[in-house]
Amino acid sequence: MDCVLRPRAAIAATILLALASLGASAASAETQQEANRKAVLAFYEKGLNQKDADGALAYVGDRYVQHNPNAADGPDGFRKFIAFLREKFPNSHSEIKRSFVDGDYVILHVHAVREPGTRGTAIIDIFKLENGKIVEHWDVGQPIPENPANNNTMF
Repeated sequence: MDCVLRPRAAIAATILLALASLGASAASAETQQEANRKAVLAFYEKGLNQKDADGALAYVGDRYVQHNPNAADGPDGFRKFIAFLREKFPNSHSEIKRSFVDGDYVILHVHAVREPGTRGTAIIDIFKLENGKIVEHWDVGQPIPENPANNNTMF
């Protein structure tokens, strides 16, 4: 009887260790995802709201691929965009309404207002991160209409 219990105990111990390892991996992935979210939120606040390009670029990796066809790649492209905002729209503000994380991707749903008192634009920003740093960006925007066909709001 003792011989039968030992292999079963060893199997049970192996299964428990494997499950604990999976749990630790899942917790680690969740921790990284939350760190990614925090990095993107800080990048957005520093760059888009405070208009501090260098402060925002602290959250960017060795490369910054820009998929918006109106913006240049890399840190210099981002600096030019922030300089444009600072010069043309110094009072612009972007309010993040919600954020989503999926692995190395962080998605923001944003209400951007370039001129106070205007309706602004609904924006979806998508960021890809590697090793906790932003390396790619996509966005789509839609002006908020004066007379929407429904009363649901865009946020």
